[in-house]
Amino acid sequence: MRATITRADGHHQHHERRWIAMAVLLIAGFMNLIDVTIVNVALPSLQSGLGATSSQIEWVVAAYILAFAIGLLPLGRLGDMLGRRRIFLLGVGAFTVASTLCGLAPDINTLIAARLLQGIGGAMMTPQTLAIAQVIFPPKERAAAFALFGVTAGLAAVSGPLIGGLLINADLMGLTWRPIFLVNIPVGLFAIAAGLRFIPVMEGNRDVGIDLGGIVLAALALLLVVFPLIEGREFGWPAWSFAMMIAAVPAAWLFARWQFRQASAGAPQLLPVSLMTNVGFMGGTLVTSLFFSAVPGFFLVLAVFLQTGYGLTPLQSGLTTVPFSLGVFVSSMVSGKLGQRWQRQRIFIGSVMLSGAMLWLQALVSGLGDTLDTTQFLPPLLIAGLGLGAAVSPLFQLALAKVPDRDAGSASGGVQSFQQVGGALGVAITGHLFFTSLMGAGGAVIGKDFYITALDTALYYGIFAYGFTALAVFFLQPPAVAEKAR
Repeated sequence: MRATITRADGHHQHHERRWIAMAVLLIAGFMNLIDVTIVNVALPSLQSGLGATSSQIEWVVAAYILAFAIGLLPLGRLGDMLGRRRIFLLGVGAFTVASTLCGLAPDINTLIAARLLQGIGGAMMTPQTLAIAQVIFPPKERAAAFALFGVTAGLAAVSGPLIGGLLINADLMGLTWRPIFLVNIPVGLFAIAAGLRFIPVMEGNRDVGIDLGGIVLAALALLLVVFPLIEGREFGWPAWSFAMMIAAVPAAWLFARWQFRQASAGAPQLLPVSLMTNVGFMGGTLVTSLFFSAVPGFFLVLAVFLQTGYGLTPLQSGLTTVPFSLGVFVSSMVSGKLGQRWQRQRIFIGSVMLSGAMLWLQALVSGLGDTLDTTQFLPPLLIAGLGLGAAVSPLFQLALAKVPDRDAGSASGGVQSFQQVGGALGVAITGHLFFTSLMGAGGAVIGKDFYITALDTALYYGIFAYGFTALAVFFLQPPAVAEKAR
């Protein structure tokens, strides 16, 4: 029997089976998070198995990120409208169906379409998890509950490459890469069944609206940038690719004008005008987007370099990247204990570590020959992971530092959306640098030297992104405000 925890006065009592409900939220979140890291390991197998081009492989990553980024804000609002448990369970269902379609995809285009659906499902789940936890836990238990989300994210980062490599190496029933998606089916079905039983019903407020015009304009502006960056190389950079990127500017302007129009009419806004005009928030959000833009693209090209360039198995490739994940996990735990102290200093140190690690990798790769000793990658990847973990928490804190309480929910969703947008752009840029360099082979058999040059070239984007973040972070917030925040 389903029970609601909504009282007549609109407030919520604390749910007696809240820790079981929390476990369900974490299981679904883990399924979503681990899928990202598993896919990175599987990309070369996907490319060879489906006969995909380099741009199509980029879309396997970018399609998910774009759908997730665009969906976070409106689908979070949909949970407020129709009930958070309902949208959470629908999201788990959509993600499970999409995973099935991914695992059964007969061709690369079907896989890309299914990845879009996966991104939508993930965007339905993610905003609801924190919102549900906020309601079912009393204030004294919330810190412990929220800490579990960080632990889950860390475990997903560490275990994803290993699980992905093991599943592909096992070649279950001759399915090669397909089990990395199909494994989500039993997990998703369990999460739905357990969620129906243990997550309390939460009534929505249907008076809350959704900015459909803003969603369309935001999606249009993003596609006008990302599509030509990924596809332009395949077609030899025709005039339409540059025309699309130029058209992104007026599309972004139209989005901003639409938001101001919505605000004047008292209508829903995808990104509230109060945030768009908040210099501290926008500055922090843009720097956060740049910081996160280098991560997914880097792991995309690294997987291709290790597996296609040097013939490593998916498991060997996954094991090679484990030091990065361990660094993120350890550093995030330490960073969380520091709270609001030394925020900009931690971002600066983390960015310098990441930029330095990319330079180290560049020097290491440039000196490679016909053989590869993966233990050489351990120190720079560990340092990169430690740097990322050190900077993540203070980046979000600084971006939200000057946001008034009334806009906190929208601002949090906005920062996460821009983070994902940065990831999509980073995949396009890093992939362009890497695969354009590979095309220098001129159709001949591509040797290891081409992969070395390609990765060396692609690493320049990460060096720039983290170097610029290290310089820009001290302009995010006046010292007086930072001191007050401590």
